[in-house]
Amino acid sequence: MSTLTRTAPFQGRRLSDVVNELTEEVRELYTADEVPWVIGYSGGKDSTAVLQLVWLALKDLPVEQRTKPVHVISTDTLVENPVVAAWVSRSLETMGKAAQEQQLPIEPHRLTPKVEDTFWVNLIGRGYPAPRPKFRWCTERMKIRPSNTFIRKVVRRHGEAILVLGIRKAESQARARAMAKHEKGRVRDRLSPNGNLPNSLVYSPVEDWTNDEVWMFLMQQSNPWGHKNKDLLTMYQGASSDSECPLVVDDTTPSCGDSRFGCWTCTLVDQDKSMAAMVNNDREKKWMEPLLKLRDDLDDVSKEKETRDFRRMDGRVQLFNDRVIPGPYTQAAREMWLRKLLEAQAIVRKKAPDDMSNIELITMEELHEIRRLWVFKKHEVEDSLPKIYEETTGEKFPGKPLDEQLVIRAGEIELLREICGDDEIHFTMVRELLAVEREYRTKSRRSGLFEALQKVIEKGFYEDEQDALDFAKRKREALQGDTQTELKNEPQVLTLDEKTNDDAPA
Repeated sequence: MSTLTRTAPFQGRRLSDVVNELTEEVRELYTADEVPWVIGYSGGKDSTAVLQLVWLALKDLPVEQRTKPVHVISTDTLVENPVVAAWVSRSLETMGKAAQEQQLPIEPHRLTPKVEDTFWVNLIGRGYPAPRPKFRWCTERMKIRPSNTFIRKVVRRHGEAILVLGIRKAESQARARAMAKHEKGRVRDRLSPNGNLPNSLVYSPVEDWTNDEVWMFLMQQSNPWGHKNKDLLTMYQGASSDSECPLVVDDTTPSCGDSRFGCWTCTLVDQDKSMAAMVNNDREKKWMEPLLKLRDDLDDVSKEKETRDFRRMDGRVQLFNDRVIPGPYTQAAREMWLRKLLEAQAIVRKKAPDDMSNIELITMEELHEIRRLWVFKKHEVEDSLPKIYEETTGEKFPGKPLDEQLVIRAGEIELLREICGDDEIHFTMVRELLAVEREYRTKSRRSGLFEALQKVIEKGFYEDEQDALDFAKRKREALQGDTQTELKNEPQVLTLDEKTNDDAPA
Protein backbone atom coordinates (compact mmCIF):
# COMPACT_ATOMS: atom_id res chain seq x y z
CA MET A 1 0.00 0.00 0.00
CA SER A 2 1.46 3.35 -1.03
CA THR A 3 1.75 6.16 1.48
CA LEU A 4 1.10 9.79 0.66
CA THR A 5 4.12 11.95 1.44
CA ARG A 6 3.53 15.54 2.42
CA THR A 7 5.91 18.42 2.86
CA ALA A 8 6.56 19.26 6.50
CA PRO A 9 4.90 22.54 7.59
CA PHE A 10 7.03 25.52 6.51
CA GLN A 11 9.64 23.06 5.15
CA GLY A 12 10.53 21.99 8.67
CA ARG A 13 11.13 25.51 9.99
CA ARG A 14 9.57 26.78 13.20
CA LEU A 15 6.45 28.90 12.91
CA SER A 16 8.03 31.71 14.92
CA ASP A 17 10.96 31.90 12.50
CA VAL A 18 8.65 32.08 9.49
CA VAL A 19 6.50 34.79 11.10
CA ASN A 20 9.53 36.84 12.16
CA GLU A 21 10.97 36.69 8.66
CA LEU A 22 7.70 37.72 7.01
CA THR A 23 6.90 40.54 9.43
CA GLU A 24 10.38 41.94 8.88
CA GLU A 25 9.75 41.81 5.13
CA VAL A 26 6.41 43.60 5.61
CA ARG A 27 8.10 46.37 7.64
CA GLU A 28 10.79 46.85 4.99
CA LEU A 29 8.21 47.14 2.21
CA TYR A 30 5.94 49.41 4.26
CA THR A 31 8.71 51.90 5.12
CA ALA A 32 10.34 51.82 1.67
CA ASP A 33 8.02 54.46 0.16
CA GLU A 34 4.88 56.55 0.65
CA VAL A 35 2.59 54.37 -1.49
CA PRO A 36 -0.58 53.46 0.49
CA TRP A 37 -1.57 49.84 1.00
CA VAL A 38 -4.95 48.23 0.32
CA ILE A 39 -5.60 44.84 1.92
CA GLY A 40 -8.35 42.66 0.49
CA TYR A 41 -10.23 41.13 3.45
CA SER A 42 -13.01 38.58 3.03
CA GLY A 43 -13.01 37.33 6.62
CA GLY A 44 -11.75 33.93 5.43
CA LYS A 45 -8.61 32.18 6.60
CA ASP A 46 -6.18 33.47 3.94
CA SER A 47 -7.08 37.16 4.15
CA THR A 48 -7.17 36.92 7.95
CA ALA A 49 -3.66 35.45 7.97
CA VAL A 50 -2.35 38.24 5.73
CA LEU A 51 -3.97 40.99 7.78
CA GLN A 52 -2.56 39.48 10.99
CA LEU A 53 0.95 39.48 9.52
CA VAL A 54 0.66 43.13 8.50
CA TRP A 55 -0.85 44.06 11.87
CA LEU A 56 1.96 42.33 13.81
CA ALA A 57 4.59 43.96 11.59
CA LEU A 58 3.23 47.50 12.01
CA LYS A 59 2.79 47.06 15.74
CA ASP A 60 6.55 46.65 16.11
CA LEU A 61 7.26 49.87 14.22
CA PRO A 62 7.75 53.11 16.16
CA VAL A 63 4.58 55.24 16.11
CA GLU A 64 6.32 57.97 14.12
CA GLN A 65 6.97 55.49 11.28
CA ARG A 66 3.33 54.40 11.01
CA THR A 67 2.56 57.19 8.60
CA LYS A 68 1.24 55.34 5.56
CA PRO A 69 -2.47 54.42 5.48
CA VAL A 70 -3.41 50.75 5.25
CA HIS A 71 -6.94 50.42 3.89
CA VAL A 72 -8.69 47.12 4.65
CA ILE A 73 -11.50 46.63 2.14
CA SER A 74 -14.21 44.00 2.38
CA THR A 75 -16.81 43.72 -0.37
CA ASP A 76 -20.31 42.70 0.72
CA THR A 77 -22.35 41.70 -2.34
CA LEU A 78 -25.53 41.92 -0.17
CA VAL A 79 -26.19 38.25 -0.97
CA GLU A 80 -23.30 36.80 1.03
CA ASN A 81 -23.85 33.81 3.29
CA PRO A 82 -25.59 35.59 6.23
CA VAL A 83 -23.45 33.89 8.88
CA VAL A 84 -20.24 34.88 7.10
CA ALA A 85 -21.50 38.41 6.38
CA ALA A 86 -22.31 38.93 10.07
CA TRP A 87 -18.90 37.55 11.03
CA VAL A 88 -17.08 39.94 8.68
CA SER A 89 -19.17 42.93 9.77
CA ARG A 90 -18.39 42.30 13.44
CA SER A 91 -14.72 41.78 12.61
CA LEU A 92 -14.51 45.13 10.78
CA GLU A 93 -16.09 46.94 13.74
CA THR A 94 -13.70 45.29 16.19
CA MET A 95 -10.79 45.99 13.86
CA GLY A 96 -11.52 49.71 13.59
CA LYS A 97 -11.70 50.16 17.37
CA ALA A 98 -8.55 48.11 18.00
CA ALA A 99 -6.56 50.00 15.35
CA GLN A 100 -7.41 53.32 17.01
CA GLU A 101 -6.54 52.04 20.46
CA GLN A 102 -3.21 50.60 19.24
CA GLN A 103 -2.41 53.72 17.17
CA LEU A 104 -2.18 51.79 13.91
CA PRO A 105 -2.92 53.41 10.51
CA ILE A 106 -5.33 50.59 9.61
CA GLU A 107 -8.71 51.75 8.26
CA PRO A 108 -11.45 49.14 7.58
CA HIS A 109 -13.99 49.77 4.81
CA ARG A 110 -17.13 47.76 4.03
CA LEU A 111 -17.85 48.12 0.31
CA THR A 112 -21.14 47.33 -1.41
CA PRO A 113 -22.18 47.44 -5.07
CA LYS A 114 -24.14 50.40 -6.38
CA VAL A 115 -27.86 49.79 -6.12
CA GLU A 116 -28.16 49.42 -9.90
CA ASP A 117 -25.52 46.65 -9.80
CA THR A 118 -26.96 44.47 -7.03
CA PHE A 119 -28.12 40.90 -7.59
CA TRP A 120 -31.84 41.46 -7.02
CA VAL A 121 -32.05 44.72 -8.98
CA ASN A 122 -30.63 42.94 -12.01
CA LEU A 123 -32.56 39.68 -11.59
CA ILE A 124 -35.93 40.96 -10.36
CA GLY A 125 -35.71 44.51 -11.66
CA ARG A 126 -34.18 44.07 -15.12
CA GLY A 127 -35.06 40.41 -15.54
CA TYR A 128 -31.54 39.01 -15.98
CA PRO A 129 -31.74 35.21 -15.70
CA ALA A 130 -29.90 33.46 -12.88
CA PRO A 131 -26.14 33.60 -13.61
CA ARG A 132 -24.58 30.82 -15.66
CA PRO A 133 -20.95 30.17 -16.69
CA LYS A 134 -21.66 31.65 -20.14
CA PHE A 135 -23.61 34.60 -18.73
CA ARG A 136 -21.78 35.45 -15.53
CA TRP A 137 -23.16 38.94 -15.10
CA CYS A 138 -22.84 39.01 -11.30
CA THR A 139 -19.12 38.91 -10.43
CA GLU A 140 -18.10 42.04 -12.32
CA ARG A 141 -20.99 44.13 -10.98
CA MET A 142 -21.08 42.93 -7.39
CA LYS A 143 -17.48 42.04 -6.50
CA ILE A 144 -15.01 43.61 -8.89
CA ARG A 145 -16.50 47.07 -9.47
CA PRO A 146 -16.78 48.13 -5.79
CA SER A 147 -13.19 47.14 -4.96
CA ASN A 148 -11.74 48.52 -8.20
CA THR A 149 -13.60 51.80 -7.71
CA PHE A 150 -12.09 52.15 -4.23
CA ILE A 151 -8.58 51.27 -5.43
CA ARG A 152 -8.81 53.74 -8.33
CA LYS A 153 -9.74 56.49 -5.87
CA VAL A 154 -6.64 55.68 -3.83
CA VAL A 155 -4.51 55.72 -7.00
CA ARG A 156 -5.97 59.07 -8.11
CA ARG A 157 -5.26 60.57 -4.70
CA HIS A 158 -1.73 59.17 -4.24
CA GLY A 159 -0.64 58.22 -7.76
CA GLU A 160 -0.07 54.58 -6.87
CA ALA A 161 -1.29 51.77 -4.58
CA ILE A 162 0.02 48.45 -3.32
CA LEU A 163 -2.57 45.66 -2.99
CA VAL A 164 -1.88 43.13 -0.24
CA LEU A 165 -3.78 39.92 -1.01
CA GLY A 166 -4.17 36.48 0.52
CA ILE A 167 -3.77 34.64 -2.78
CA ARG A 168 -1.84 31.35 -2.62
CA LYS A 169 -0.39 29.07 -5.27
CA ALA A 170 -1.81 26.04 -3.48
CA GLU A 171 -5.39 27.21 -4.06
CA SER A 172 -5.52 25.85 -7.61
CA GLN A 173 -3.36 25.11 -10.63
CA ALA A 174 -4.88 28.08 -12.47
CA ARG A 175 -4.00 30.42 -9.58
CA ALA A 176 -0.45 29.03 -9.45
CA ARG A 177 0.03 29.59 -13.19
CA ALA A 178 -1.32 33.15 -13.01
CA MET A 179 0.91 34.02 -10.06
CA ALA A 180 3.96 32.51 -11.74
CA LYS A 181 3.25 34.62 -14.83
CA HIS A 182 3.04 37.84 -12.81
CA GLU A 183 6.21 36.95 -10.89
CA LYS A 184 8.20 37.40 -14.11
CA GLY A 185 7.13 41.04 -14.28
CA ARG A 186 8.02 41.97 -10.72
CA VAL A 187 9.43 45.48 -10.53
CA ARG A 188 10.60 45.11 -6.93
CA ASP A 189 11.20 42.11 -4.76
CA ARG A 190 7.82 40.47 -3.94
CA LEU A 191 5.77 43.13 -5.77
CA SER A 192 3.99 42.00 -8.97
CA PRO A 193 2.23 44.21 -11.52
CA ASN A 194 -1.57 44.25 -11.54
CA GLY A 195 -2.77 43.64 -15.09
CA ASN A 196 -6.25 45.03 -14.44
CA LEU A 197 -5.49 48.20 -12.51
CA PRO A 198 -2.82 50.62 -13.74
CA ASN A 199 -0.40 52.08 -11.18
CA SER A 200 -1.03 49.30 -8.68
CA LEU A 201 1.26 46.50 -7.50
CA VAL A 202 0.37 43.24 -5.75
CA TYR A 203 2.07 41.87 -2.66
CA SER A 204 1.13 38.30 -1.62
CA PRO A 205 3.02 37.44 1.57
CA VAL A 206 1.53 33.94 2.07
CA GLU A 207 1.67 32.91 -1.60
CA ASP A 208 3.78 29.80 -0.83
CA TRP A 209 1.82 28.64 2.21
CA THR A 210 -0.33 25.51 2.21
CA ASN A 211 -3.81 25.22 3.74
CA ASP A 212 -2.31 23.46 6.76
CA GLU A 213 0.27 26.18 7.29
CA VAL A 214 -2.40 28.89 7.20
CA TRP A 215 -4.39 27.13 9.91
CA MET A 216 -1.28 26.44 11.98
CA PHE A 217 -0.50 30.17 11.99
CA LEU A 218 -4.06 31.20 12.84
CA MET A 219 -4.42 28.72 15.68
CA GLN A 220 -1.03 29.41 17.27
CA GLN A 221 -1.00 33.19 16.77
CA SER A 222 -3.79 35.05 18.56
CA ASN A 223 -5.80 37.54 16.54
CA PRO A 224 -4.31 41.00 17.27
CA TRP A 225 -7.58 42.93 16.85
CA GLY A 226 -9.50 40.63 19.19
CA HIS A 227 -11.69 38.64 16.77
CA LYS A 228 -11.16 35.03 17.84
CA ASN A 229 -9.62 32.74 15.22
CA LYS A 230 -11.12 29.70 16.92
CA ASP A 231 -14.55 31.05 15.99
CA LEU A 232 -13.31 31.27 12.40
CA LEU A 233 -12.21 27.64 12.60
CA THR A 234 -15.64 26.68 13.95
CA MET A 235 -17.30 28.47 11.03
CA TYR A 236 -15.15 26.58 8.53
CA GLN A 237 -15.82 23.35 10.37
CA GLY A 238 -19.55 23.92 10.13
CA ALA A 239 -19.21 24.56 6.41
CA SER A 240 -17.48 21.22 5.73
CA SER A 241 -19.76 18.37 4.70
CA ASP A 242 -18.05 15.89 7.02
CA SER A 243 -18.08 18.33 9.97
CA GLU A 244 -14.32 17.91 10.21
CA CYS A 245 -11.84 20.75 10.25
CA PRO A 246 -8.98 19.56 12.46
CA LEU A 247 -5.75 21.24 13.36
CA VAL A 248 -2.57 20.08 11.67
CA VAL A 249 -1.04 17.62 14.08
CA ASP A 250 0.92 15.28 11.81
CA ASP A 251 1.76 14.59 8.17
CA THR A 252 -1.52 12.77 7.49
CA THR A 253 -3.94 15.22 9.06
CA PRO A 254 -6.23 16.82 6.45
CA SER A 255 -7.26 20.45 6.63
CA CYS A 256 -10.59 22.11 5.97
CA GLY A 257 -9.05 24.68 3.67
CA ASP A 258 -11.27 23.66 0.76
CA SER A 259 -14.41 25.14 2.31
CA ARG A 260 -15.74 27.95 0.15
CA PHE A 261 -17.98 30.78 1.25
CA GLY A 262 -19.79 32.90 -1.29
CA CYS A 263 -23.14 34.28 -2.37
CA TRP A 264 -26.05 32.21 -1.15
CA THR A 265 -27.82 32.90 -4.46
CA CYS A 266 -24.96 31.50 -6.57
CA THR A 267 -26.12 29.32 -9.49
CA LEU A 268 -22.64 28.99 -10.96
CA VAL A 269 -22.09 25.91 -8.78
CA ASP A 270 -24.18 22.75 -8.59
CA GLN A 271 -24.88 23.24 -4.89
CA ASP A 272 -24.07 25.70 -2.13
CA LYS A 273 -22.10 23.10 -0.19
CA SER A 274 -20.93 25.43 2.57
CA MET A 275 -24.41 26.68 3.49
CA ALA A 276 -25.93 23.20 3.10
CA ALA A 277 -23.27 21.84 5.46
CA MET A 278 -23.96 24.61 7.98
CA VAL A 279 -27.67 23.78 7.96
CA ASN A 280 -27.05 20.03 8.22
CA ASN A 281 -24.35 20.27 10.90
CA ASP A 282 -25.94 22.80 13.22
CA ARG A 283 -29.61 22.80 14.27
CA GLU A 284 -29.26 26.45 15.23
CA LYS A 285 -28.68 27.29 11.55
CA LYS A 286 -31.82 25.57 10.24
CA TRP A 287 -33.30 29.04 9.84
CA MET A 288 -31.28 29.36 6.61
CA GLU A 289 -33.22 26.56 4.89
CA PRO A 290 -35.54 29.01 3.02
CA LEU A 291 -32.43 30.52 1.43
CA LEU A 292 -31.29 27.13 0.17
CA LYS A 293 -34.77 26.46 -1.19
CA LEU A 294 -34.91 29.78 -3.04
CA ARG A 295 -31.42 29.27 -4.44
CA ASP A 296 -32.41 25.83 -5.77
CA ASP A 297 -35.54 27.32 -7.35
CA LEU A 298 -33.39 29.89 -9.15
CA ASP A 299 -31.15 27.08 -10.39
CA ASP A 300 -34.04 25.01 -11.79
CA VAL A 301 -33.54 25.20 -15.58
CA SER A 302 -36.62 23.03 -16.24
CA LYS A 303 -38.86 26.04 -15.57
CA GLU A 304 -37.06 28.48 -17.85
CA LYS A 305 -39.53 27.89 -20.68
CA GLU A 306 -42.36 29.31 -18.59
CA THR A 307 -40.41 32.01 -16.75
CA ARG A 308 -38.39 33.63 -19.56
CA ASP A 309 -39.46 35.71 -22.54
CA PHE A 310 -38.78 34.38 -26.04
CA ARG A 311 -37.47 37.83 -26.96
CA ARG A 312 -34.20 39.43 -25.91
CA MET A 313 -34.14 42.54 -23.74
CA ASP A 314 -34.35 44.81 -26.80
CA GLY A 315 -37.18 42.80 -28.38
CA ARG A 316 -35.07 40.87 -30.91
CA VAL A 317 -35.55 37.14 -31.49
CA GLN A 318 -32.33 35.14 -31.74
CA LEU A 319 -31.89 31.55 -32.86
CA PHE A 320 -29.53 28.75 -31.88
CA ASN A 321 -29.88 25.50 -33.84
CA ASP A 322 -33.42 26.43 -34.92
CA ARG A 323 -34.41 27.16 -31.34
CA VAL A 324 -35.23 30.52 -29.81
CA ILE A 325 -32.64 31.71 -27.29
CA PRO A 326 -34.64 32.66 -24.18
CA GLY A 327 -34.44 36.25 -23.00
CA PRO A 328 -35.10 37.95 -19.65
CA TYR A 329 -37.60 36.84 -17.03
CA THR A 330 -41.17 37.76 -17.83
CA GLN A 331 -43.12 40.19 -15.70
CA ALA A 332 -45.00 37.32 -14.04
CA ALA A 333 -41.72 35.55 -13.24
CA ARG A 334 -40.11 38.67 -11.79
CA GLU A 335 -43.16 39.28 -9.60
CA MET A 336 -42.97 35.62 -8.52
CA TRP A 337 -39.29 35.92 -7.53
CA LEU A 338 -40.06 39.06 -5.53
CA ARG A 339 -42.85 37.30 -3.65
CA LYS A 340 -40.64 34.28 -2.92
CA LEU A 341 -37.81 36.49 -1.71
CA LEU A 342 -40.00 38.56 0.61
CA GLU A 343 -41.69 35.40 1.92
CA ALA A 344 -38.29 33.81 2.60
CA GLN A 345 -37.21 36.98 4.39
CA ALA A 346 -40.31 36.91 6.59
CA ILE A 347 -39.73 33.25 7.54
CA VAL A 348 -36.03 33.79 8.22
CA ARG A 349 -36.72 36.77 10.48
CA LYS A 350 -39.08 34.67 12.61
CA LYS A 351 -36.71 31.68 12.93
CA ALA A 352 -33.30 33.37 13.05
CA PRO A 353 -31.51 34.05 16.35
CA ASP A 354 -32.02 37.43 17.96
CA ASP A 355 -28.88 38.96 16.47
CA MET A 356 -30.13 38.09 12.94
CA SER A 357 -33.82 38.86 13.43
CA ASN A 358 -33.65 42.03 11.33
CA ILE A 359 -31.82 40.40 8.43
CA GLU A 360 -32.43 42.00 5.02
CA LEU A 361 -32.38 39.63 2.07
CA ILE A 362 -33.24 42.65 -0.04
CA THR A 363 -32.78 46.28 1.01
CA MET A 364 -35.40 48.97 0.80
CA GLU A 365 -33.13 50.89 -1.58
CA GLU A 366 -33.17 47.90 -3.93
CA LEU A 367 -36.97 47.69 -3.75
CA HIS A 368 -37.28 51.35 -4.75
CA GLU A 369 -34.92 50.81 -7.69
CA ILE A 370 -36.83 47.70 -8.83
CA ARG A 371 -40.07 49.65 -8.68
CA ARG A 372 -38.53 52.43 -10.77
CA LEU A 373 -37.28 49.97 -13.39
CA TRP A 374 -40.62 48.20 -13.63
CA VAL A 375 -42.64 51.38 -14.09
CA PHE A 376 -40.34 53.70 -16.03
CA LYS A 377 -38.09 51.32 -17.98
CA LYS A 378 -40.35 48.35 -18.58
CA HIS A 379 -43.54 50.46 -18.66
CA GLU A 380 -45.34 48.12 -16.26
CA VAL A 381 -47.49 51.05 -15.28
CA GLU A 382 -49.83 49.18 -13.00
CA ASP A 383 -47.06 49.62 -10.36
CA SER A 384 -47.46 46.20 -8.74
CA LEU A 385 -44.48 46.24 -6.34
CA PRO A 386 -46.18 48.07 -3.43
CA LYS A 387 -49.09 45.64 -3.57
CA ILE A 388 -46.78 42.59 -3.59
CA TYR A 389 -44.82 44.04 -0.68
CA GLU A 390 -47.94 44.65 1.40
CA GLU A 391 -49.41 41.21 0.63
CA THR A 392 -46.23 39.32 1.58
CA THR A 393 -45.08 41.38 4.58
CA GLY A 394 -48.37 42.68 5.96
CA GLU A 395 -46.82 46.16 6.07
CA LYS A 396 -47.48 49.22 3.97
CA PHE A 397 -44.79 49.91 1.39
CA PRO A 398 -42.91 53.06 2.50
CA GLY A 399 -42.32 54.39 -1.01
CA LYS A 400 -43.64 57.69 -2.24
CA PRO A 401 -46.51 57.80 -4.78
CA LEU A 402 -45.36 57.84 -8.39
CA ASP A 403 -46.25 60.51 -10.94
CA GLU A 404 -49.94 59.84 -11.58
CA GLN A 405 -49.54 60.87 -15.20
CA LEU A 406 -47.25 57.86 -15.77
CA VAL A 407 -49.28 55.27 -13.89
CA ILE A 408 -52.44 53.69 -15.28
CA ARG A 409 -55.18 53.10 -12.71
CA ALA A 410 -56.08 49.55 -11.70
CA GLY A 411 -59.53 49.87 -13.29
CA GLU A 412 -58.04 50.87 -16.63
CA ILE A 413 -55.60 47.96 -16.53
CA GLU A 414 -58.43 45.52 -15.80
CA LEU A 415 -60.40 46.93 -18.74
CA LEU A 416 -57.39 46.57 -21.04
CA ARG A 417 -56.89 42.96 -19.92
CA GLU A 418 -60.55 42.24 -20.57
CA ILE A 419 -60.29 43.65 -24.10
CA CYS A 420 -57.07 41.71 -24.88
CA GLY A 421 -58.28 38.47 -23.33
CA ASP A 422 -55.56 35.79 -23.18
CA ASP A 423 -53.34 37.61 -25.67
CA GLU A 424 -50.51 38.60 -23.29
CA ILE A 425 -48.31 39.96 -26.07
CA HIS A 426 -51.08 42.26 -27.31
CA PHE A 427 -51.83 43.41 -23.76
CA THR A 428 -48.21 44.30 -22.96
CA MET A 429 -47.76 46.07 -26.30
CA VAL A 430 -50.81 48.29 -25.86
CA ARG A 431 -49.91 48.99 -22.24
CA GLU A 432 -46.38 50.01 -23.28
CA LEU A 433 -47.71 52.19 -26.12
CA LEU A 434 -49.92 54.01 -23.63
CA ALA A 435 -47.00 54.42 -21.24
CA VAL A 436 -44.71 55.82 -23.94
CA GLU A 437 -47.41 58.28 -25.05
CA ARG A 438 -47.96 59.44 -21.46
CA GLU A 439 -44.21 59.83 -20.93
CA TYR A 440 -43.79 62.04 -24.00
CA ARG A 441 -46.94 63.99 -23.19
CA THR A 442 -45.14 65.58 -20.25
CA LYS A 443 -42.11 66.67 -22.32
CA SER A 444 -41.74 70.10 -23.89
CA ARG A 445 -40.23 68.46 -26.99
CA ARG A 446 -41.62 65.21 -28.30
CA SER A 447 -38.59 64.39 -30.44
CA GLY A 448 -38.08 60.62 -30.54
CA LEU A 449 -41.72 59.67 -29.94
CA PHE A 450 -42.19 57.84 -33.25
CA GLU A 451 -38.98 55.87 -32.78
CA ALA A 452 -40.03 54.85 -29.26
CA LEU A 453 -43.49 53.78 -30.47
CA GLN A 454 -41.94 51.81 -33.33
CA LYS A 455 -39.69 49.87 -30.94
CA VAL A 456 -42.74 48.90 -28.89
CA ILE A 457 -44.63 47.73 -31.99
CA GLU A 458 -41.66 45.72 -33.22
CA LYS A 459 -41.39 43.99 -29.87
CA GLY A 460 -45.10 43.12 -29.82
CA PHE A 461 -45.31 42.27 -33.51
CA TYR A 462 -45.58 38.48 -33.02
CA GLU A 463 -48.67 36.41 -32.32
CA ASP A 464 -46.75 33.97 -30.11
CA GLU A 465 -43.36 32.29 -29.73
CA GLN A 466 -43.93 29.97 -32.70
CA ASP A 467 -44.73 32.95 -34.91
CA ALA A 468 -41.52 34.63 -33.71
CA LEU A 469 -39.53 31.46 -34.45
CA ASP A 470 -40.94 31.21 -37.98
CA PHE A 471 -40.23 34.89 -38.58
CA ALA A 472 -36.62 34.57 -37.39
CA LYS A 473 -36.05 31.53 -39.61
CA ARG A 474 -37.40 33.31 -42.68
CA LYS A 475 -35.27 36.34 -41.96
CA ARG A 476 -32.16 34.19 -41.51
CA GLU A 477 -32.80 32.40 -44.79
CA ALA A 478 -33.26 35.73 -46.54
CA LEU A 479 -29.94 37.01 -45.23
CA GLN A 480 -28.12 33.83 -46.22
CA GLY A 481 -29.28 33.98 -49.83
CA ASP A 482 -29.37 36.84 -52.30
CA THR A 483 -30.31 39.55 -49.81
CA GLN A 484 -31.77 41.98 -52.27
CA THR A 485 -33.87 39.40 -54.15
CA GLU A 486 -35.16 37.70 -51.07
CA LEU A 487 -36.14 40.91 -49.36
CA LYS A 488 -38.12 42.04 -52.43
CA ASN A 489 -40.14 38.80 -52.30
CA GLU A 490 -40.76 38.97 -48.59
CA PRO A 491 -43.83 40.75 -47.19
CA GLN A 492 -43.16 44.37 -46.30
CA VAL A 493 -43.61 43.52 -42.61
CA LEU A 494 -40.19 41.81 -42.59
CA THR A 495 -38.50 45.22 -42.66
CA LEU A 496 -39.90 46.24 -39.30
CA ASP A 497 -36.44 46.53 -37.78
CA GLU A 498 -35.32 49.19 -40.28
CA LYS A 499 -34.85 52.67 -38.88
CA THR A 500 -37.09 55.53 -39.98
CA ASN A 501 -36.49 59.26 -39.88
CA ASP A 502 -40.05 60.13 -38.97
CA ASP A 503 -40.33 62.25 -35.88
CA ALA A 504 -43.11 63.84 -33.91
CA PRO A 505 -43.55 67.60 -33.99
CA ALA A 506 -42.88 69.60 -30.87
